[in-house]
Amino acid sequence: MKITAFRRCWVIRWHWALISLVASALLASLSLWQLQRATEKTQTLARIAAWQEQGAVGLARLAQLLQAGDGGGAVDGLQLDFEARWLAPAVWLIDNRIVDGRAGYDVLIAVGDRSDPRAAGLAVLLNLGWVEAPAARDALPLPPIPAQLRVQGVFRTELGGLLLGTNLENRGSWPMRIQQVDVDALAPFVSVPLVRGVVHQQQGSPFHIHYQPVVLPAERHRAYALQWALLALAVIVVALAASQHKERPHEQP
Repeated sequence: MKITAFRRCWVIRWHWALISLVASALLASLSLWQLQRATEKTQTLARIAAWQEQGAVGLARLAQLLQAGDGGGAVDGLQLDFEARWLAPAVWLIDNRIVDGRAGYDVLIAVGDRSDPRAAGLAVLLNLGWVEAPAARDALPLPPIPAQLRVQGVFRTELGGLLLGTNLENRGSWPMRIQQVDVDALAPFVSVPLVRGVVHQQQGSPFHIHYQPVVLPAERHRAYALQWALLALAVIVVALAASQHKERPHEQP
């Protein structure tokens, strides 16, 4: 198919045109996805900042807010501060945590609030931070957990992630290795109901605290979005340039 306009001629080959359109549409969708991620990161940081301004709460107040809200997202980013009691002996090690180029685990335990009677019968998962992994894969570190500690952290309800294979390695002893936090899978190991979410300790931990609510800032996502958009435009420009056809003199009217 030949198209002539503005004293120029383009020869359209449908199979190449279809490939170019599909490629540009894919690149454009990646650009939109990066913009969506940037919006999500901005909203997350704003929500955490808003909760910080309101001040930290205890476990009983967290449970009330979860019950009153329309879902866990309503309290995502809430600041917690309470005197905790470790629900021994449960300790989980979250696998594949790289800190400063070293492989290790995040130490996860379940705790109750020993300072507020209203929180009796409730527990929440607490990520205490990172510990280096032994050289042998079969060997697990034995992190020393204080029986009593003060929880000072941020509560997150966004726990999802891509899981390949088995999540929990139950060898019949503690600690147990897991691939990601799954409240439903860990609840049977705790004697009281677990709040749906996890607290990331921000200070006062015997382990290395490395948690950041947002790893890749919104500005980086916007930069990626611009790159994908420019690539989508480049595909169209290159396709048009490749299809341009110069008419020979005898082809002129």
